Amino acid sequence: MANVILFGFLSFPLIFVSRNALVDIKSHGFYRFFGWECILWLLISNLKYWFVDPFCVRQLFAWLFLFIALYLVIAGVILLQKSGKPNRNRDGRELYAFEKTSALIDTGLYKYIRHPLYASLIFLTWGIFLKQITVSLFLISLISTLFLCLTALSDEKECLKYFGEEYNDYMKHTKRFIPFIF
Repeated sequence: MANVILFGFLSFPLIFVSRNALVDIKSHGFYRFFGWECILWLLISNLKYWFVDPFCVRQLFAWLFLFIALYLVIAGVILLQKSGKPNRNRDGRELYAFEKTSALIDTGLYKYIRHPLYASLIFLTWGIFLKQITVSLFLISLISTLFLCLTALSDEKECLKYFGEEYNDYMKHTKRFIPFIF
């Protein structure tokens, strides 16, 4: 019961920051919100197992995934700010300021994957899941991954609309989440 109360309480900030995207089912932020909610549930459910048996194989993989997630989000945001030329005047009420890029980024991480920030959320999902494996949390992790894949697909539609053929060419030379694989 305490987990449900904590989940409800911590969902309020996610709802607040996602409020514009939640009214537009076609926006990538709509799907991202539900991915975030799944991650929040995983975090609350597995928090007490974070440091239990820290050197077992499961935990080592969990930490590896969590560090990959951290690297991807930091490097991805830095590149968005540095090379994306954020434009506050760009149309898109549901976009955060750092998402309002006016230049297509195809360097650094973005040379190999189109969605390092969503990939970071997928690695975060599975890193948290590995802290304590249960069937129910496995299903939540799958649902989170599904929502994050839908987020990426929706984002690609938005980018194709905004960047046009340049983004279409970019998609032909990059993978979605994992370099050279997927």
